[in-house]
Amino acid sequence: MPLPNLFTRLQQLVASPSVSSHDPLWDMSNRGVIELLAGWLESIGFDCEILEVPGSQGKKCNLIATLGQGPGGLVLAGHTDTVPFDDQRWQTDPFSLTERDQRWYGLGATDMKGFFPIAIEAASAFSAGDLKQPLIILATADEESSMSGARLLVEQGRPKARYAVIGEPTGMRPIRMHKGIMMEKITIEGQSGHSSDPSLGRNALESMHRVMSELMDYRRHLQQRYNNPGFTVPGPTLNLGCIHGGDNPNRICGQCELQFDLRSVPGMDNNELRAAIDARLAKISEESGCRIERLPLMGDVPAFEQGQATALVSAAEKLTGHSSQAVGFATEAPFLQQLGMETLVMGPGSIDQAHQPDEYIPLEQIQPAIATLRALIQQFCL
Repeated sequence: MPLPNLFTRLQQLVASPSVSSHDPLWDMSNRGVIELLAGWLESIGFDCEILEVPGSQGKKCNLIATLGQGPGGLVLAGHTDTVPFDDQRWQTDPFSLTERDQRWYGLGATDMKGFFPIAIEAASAFSAGDLKQPLIILATADEESSMSGARLLVEQGRPKARYAVIGEPTGMRPIRMHKGIMMEKITIEGQSGHSSDPSLGRNALESMHRVMSELMDYRRHLQQRYNNPGFTVPGPTLNLGCIHGGDNPNRICGQCELQFDLRSVPGMDNNELRAAIDARLAKISEESGCRIERLPLMGDVPAFEQGQATALVSAAEKLTGHSSQAVGFATEAPFLQQLGMETLVMGPGSIDQAHQPDEYIPLEQIQPAIATLRALIQQFCL
C-alpha cells in the first residue's frame, strides 16, 4: 500500500488509543499502533518483527523494523503508549488530530507518537541498498507505566546496534543525562485500640512519623553526598507523595501507608538506595513493635548518562547547534544503553506539553527534525 503523508500517519496513530496505566480501568492495548507502523515500514522496504510482551495475551507488543543488514547501525526508538486523559478538559477530541495556530493537537502528538511519522519520513529517503549499516526503527510498549517493552528488549538482548536515538520531546536538543526514578510504598501494621490508653495498641501513624523523619534525614544525606551541576535540580530528590492511615480520632491507628518517589542522579544505584532505606525501616520496626514493609509501586528506572565526547552526542550537538543537556524525567535510554548502544534522547516537541490537555507538536519543528534524523542516518548507516 502507498505510504500516507505525514499528517495522515500521525492522524491515524492518534486515532488508535493506546493508553498504558497501572489502573486496569485505563490500560489499553498498543497493538493497533504497532500494526499501523509495521504496515507503513514494510511498504518502504523494512523487515518487521512484532514481539508480544509475555503475559499480555498479545495486547502489548514491541516492533523491531530493520532496513539493511550488517553489524552496528542506528536505532530510532520511541514508545507507542500515552498517559490517561481527561477529555472534558480538551478543547478538541484527544483522538482526532487537529491543526490550529501552526500546531497539531492530539493525545500523544508530542509524547510521543509524533516521532514515528517523522522517523519514517527521514527513513523513506533511503533504500536497503544504500546502507552499509542497518537502520532500525524500534517501537515499544508501556513506557508510561511499567516499561515492560524496554525490559523485554533487555531480556532478549535485542536489537543489536551501535547507536540509538530515543525521540522523546526535547525541542530537538540532545539529552545525554537524566535522573533515575523509583516509586515505593511503605505499609505499617500496628495494633488498634481505645485511644484513652496508648498501652492497648501500637500506633501505626506514630511509627510512620518516625519513618518520614528517617526518609527526610536520608534525603539530606543523599543531597550532601551527590551533586551533579548538569541538572537544574543538581541533587537527588525524595518526595513524600501521599499518606493514608487510621479511621477515627478515638482509635489507636492500626494501619498506615506512605507513597514516595526517589529520583537519583548518575552514579547512584537504586538497589543500594532500597537496601539503605530497608535498614532504617528495620530499626523502627524493632523498636516500635509494628510490622513495616516497603514495596515497589512500579519497576524502577536507572539514572542515565552518555559521555559527551562520544560519537553520537558529538554528531547531534554539531547538527543541532545545541550543547547536550540533562533532564529530570526518565526515559527508556538506560535500557537501550544496557544493550551496548551509545544512546541519546532527542526529538521534536516539548515535555512541557506532555501529560496534559491540548497536547501538541509545533509544525515548525517537524522539517528540522526530519533533516536532523536524515543526517544521522547518513553518518551512522552510510
